Amino acid sequence: MGISAITNQIYIAAYPKSADVETIKELGVRLVINMIFHPPASGFSQPPLRLLTLRTFDSPWLPIPVKKLEKGVMEALPVIAEGGAVLMYCREGRHRSVAMASAILIGLGNSADAAMQLIAERREAADPYAPHIQRQIRKFEQRWKVENH
Repeated sequence: MGISAITNQIYIAAYPKSADVETIKELGVRLVINMIFHPPASGFSQPPLRLLTLRTFDSPWLPIPVKKLEKGVMEALPVIAEGGAVLMYCREGRHRSVAMASAILIGLGNSADAAMQLIAERREAADPYAPHIQRQIRKFEQRWKVENH
């Protein structure tokens, strides 16, 4: 499956399978964010897990809507504040989930640059510097600063 721990409460994965549910629970994950159109494998919406589906594309022509990143952050921050972990996934754990993890890190007080660097260091497959992904991460950061400071 290829789960990468970005922090002890933020994980990124490629599309997980039903067989991965127990491993994910053991990591303390309480919120799973699905960033793709395919429905998740079974088991990802059974307590203690909660599933949030934010269907997005990975395309320079259809960028991830900043509103979807905001929605994910607003759902993730309370889970993290309560000591739970969040796992986000997309098809390869390379772009969409990386954008969401970056947004969550920004929501926790990191800069976009620090978030992207940390993710690139902790997940080999991650590419936060793809132009269409980096652009949305930076847009999120600008909006977050205005709305939350």
